[in-house]
Amino acid sequence: MKRSSMENEIHTSRLILRKLKETDADAVFLWGSDPVVNQYMIYPLYKNVEDVRTWLRSLDPDDPDNFDMGFVLKETGELIGSGGLVYHPKRDAWIVGYNLRADQWGRGYVVEAIEALLAHIEKTRPIHRMEATIAKDNPNSIRVAEKLGMTYVEDTSFDKLDGSKTFHAGLYRREFAQG
Repeated sequence: MKRSSMENEIHTSRLILRKLKETDADAVFLWGSDPVVNQYMIYPLYKNVEDVRTWLRSLDPDDPDNFDMGFVLKETGELIGSGGLVYHPKRDAWIVGYNLRADQWGRGYVVEAIEALLAHIEKTRPIHRMEATIAKDNPNSIRVAEKLGMTYVEDTSFDKLDGSKTFHAGLYRREFAQG
């Protein structure tokens, strides 16, 4: 994994991880407006690309606790998803979240990206734990959590931001040994 400090990118064998920009709106809209991708997401389904632009403008690229990155395929240069790790001090945990175009599911990109971000963060900060809250009806994301070394901790729930749906969920966690 290499990092280009000038462009703030993290490279894996197949991906370039980089901060999202307003010019990514059309690519983000492809998965943000897809009901299949959105089914278990906290945010409502995007209905127009301008709402995506508004969200992209709201992002703080300098937030030291937010490693939410775009996933770009090295081979094609396509932005196929986004996600990463966001630190929550009250839990002393890095929370995993991601979205990926449905045509890119099942290829290991999310695990590859999250592992690269963990390695990047660990260079400058200790990581004590990583967590994800996953809808019980979402076996694909549960499998991603397991591949990342997380295990089921307890039942919980979460709501879409607009209150339109509540999901029965599981909290998954990975504790990191401190050296």
